[in-house]
Amino acid sequence: MSDLIQHMNVRGLVQGVGYRAFVADEAERRGLTGWVRNRRDGSVEAVLGGPAAAIGAMIEACRKGPWGARVDGIDRRDGTVEELRQRRPGEKFSVLPTV
Repeated sequence: MSDLIQHMNVRGLVQGVGYRAFVADEAERRGLTGWVRNRRDGSVEAVLGGPAAAIGAMIEACRKGPWGARVDGIDRRDGTVEELRQRRPGEKFSVLPTV
């Protein structure tokens, strides 16, 4: 399968429970590139780049999240190269500031 870029916005109890760290750890474990950040509306936003199978497995992991999280839904769409480039220079996967 070819590489994909996916943008997702995770809704539920996903802030204050280690969700961003969970996403970063899982993404790095799967060899994905991208970033994750909190949003002021209480959701967590992420952009993931890599093999389709790894992204699919990552999204399934994100549906569960870390202990203490409650995922009510994930809104997904195709991401863009420009979005993927928002990660910090020199990092494969970044935790970015809240927007």
